[in-house]
Amino acid sequence: MPNLPRRVLFGIPIAAALLVASCGSDDENTTAADDTTAETGAPADGGNDDADTGDGDTDGDATDQCTPENLETFEAGTLTIATSEPAYEPWMVDNDPSNGQGYESAVAYAVAEHLGFGSDQVTWTRVDFNAAVQPGPKDFDFDINQFSITDERKTAVDFSSSYYDVAQAVITVEGSPAADAASLADLKDLKLGAQVGTTSLQVIENAIEPSSDPSVYNSNDDAKLALDNGQVDGLVVDLPTAFYMTAVEIENGVIVGQLPPIGEEIEQFGLVLDKDSPLTECVTQAVDALREDGVLAALEQEWLADVVDVPRLS
Repeated sequence: MPNLPRRVLFGIPIAAALLVASCGSDDENTTAADDTTAETGAPADGGNDDADTGDGDTDGDATDQCTPENLETFEAGTLTIATSEPAYEPWMVDNDPSNGQGYESAVAYAVAEHLGFGSDQVTWTRVDFNAAVQPGPKDFDFDINQFSITDERKTAVDFSSSYYDVAQAVITVEGSPAADAASLADLKDLKLGAQVGTTSLQVIENAIEPSSDPSVYNSNDDAKLALDNGQVDGLVVDLPTAFYMTAVEIENGVIVGQLPPIGEEIEQFGLVLDKDSPLTECVTQAVDALREDGVLAALEQEWLADVVDVPRLS
């Protein structure tokens, strides 16, 4: 079995990571958050940062509204956060979002802490990926599940600002026709697959433009099974997931390379909220503050540090 990625075996305590971010970054915004999270990534109970965090007009009165007693949450005094079942590494660890381990779990707790919710005031629920971005009332306050921010989805739901800039990648197994692909043209006549409703599927269709329709799966687990059984030559997933799947979940897994983005803009992940949610502005302010304080960079270094040096296909 391949070795586990370094991020899974040797998690850097967030407090230490923040110290590194505050001392060694070239970014002009490198001040670590005053209330750092615990080693697991879950916040200490009752943390609340009243700093001015948002874009545009975010005076003291607006910031004061972003507190548990003023926020119109799904359940009063509780922040209900959704993700999928199952939730995959490195985004969540052991399919347990409540343990604060994994990049998205840690980000979720950091957002909760910034809004003034302690870890004991956070409730997790499971929501199917596609259901979360469909129109209609939500039974959560926000959903964190590698949702790419797209104009099409914005017609049905709200997004926070981005908490991660992402690339898509092709993965396969040793000996597959896709293993030696060095360009998009080399992938064009291969059978590729991705999870339904994802930008991974859109990238296959728009960046590779394959000669046959891609295979569509309800989950990455179904897609991995198809790859193991030789039903597809390769899969497209986001790059951090590609690292974990090829190192841990797929025997003899190989990352073929990164794919170019759709259009000129960088693909970004955002938190999903109900359309016109009263929480959108406050949640966005929290994400922006975490980015400015170096928290997101520290968490990325802790959980996603291996996502480097993958060739870009063109």
